[in-house]
Amino acid sequence: MSGPDVPVHGQPGGVLGGLGPAATVHYLRRVVELTDAARDQDHVDLIVWQHGSIPDRTGFLRGENESPEPALVADVQALERAGARFVAIPCNTALVWVEQMRAAVGIEVLDTVDETVWAAQAAVPRLTRLGVLATDGTLSAGTYAASAERAGLELVVPDPDVQRETMSVIYDGVKAGNPVPRSRFDALVEHLRVKGAEAVALGCTELSVLHGELGIEDATIVDSIDAVAVATIRRAGARLRT
Repeated sequence: MSGPDVPVHGQPGGVLGGLGPAATVHYLRRVVELTDAARDQDHVDLIVWQHGSIPDRTGFLRGENESPEPALVADVQALERAGARFVAIPCNTALVWVEQMRAAVGIEVLDTVDETVWAAQAAVPRLTRLGVLATDGTLSAGTYAASAERAGLELVVPDPDVQRETMSVIYDGVKAGNPVPRSRFDALVEHLRVKGAEAVALGCTELSVLHGELGIEDATIVDSIDAVAVATIRRAGARLRT
């Protein structure tokens, strides 16, 4: 029986993690930091599956390895069987397969891409042009373009040479565990601003990890990890820290 001092949360959420592992750890930290909690019992209940061996999402979209779809679908099904009432995915490229995952379960699968676009609109009133830094796979799949179109926004993407630098920061830097200087991150953001972006979405969760490590505080840089962390807290029935 719950008393007045015992919060009533929803049933546990599921986390399909490992895409990559550092991004999932950062996401979990942000869920804790963004929850209005005075004690353990005020926090969100989560079932976490850290599945780093799922085939690379961008690699598949570039024709370099097998499809991650069977593993993604099996994982959301496993989380449902384990008792999760919704699934959060701290990865952007995996959302290419969101409809296949949703079709395989009877629970909600949060869309990290949509959550990020909505967060950008909330952060920048009257936003019309949204820049995005993401993997080749995410950009080629068009998930951000489709989400931006639904939101009535124009999407601004990097020029080819800057996109190559973005991929290097993600794969040779964060995923490889190598330090990335602030100047490289700032140059990517500034490139999109020069092209007219009024806000910049970090559409790869490795960039979210870097964003956190560098301690950047800029409301016009919208972090996809924070966006899905906020959605997780709300969906789980906990309170957001203000």
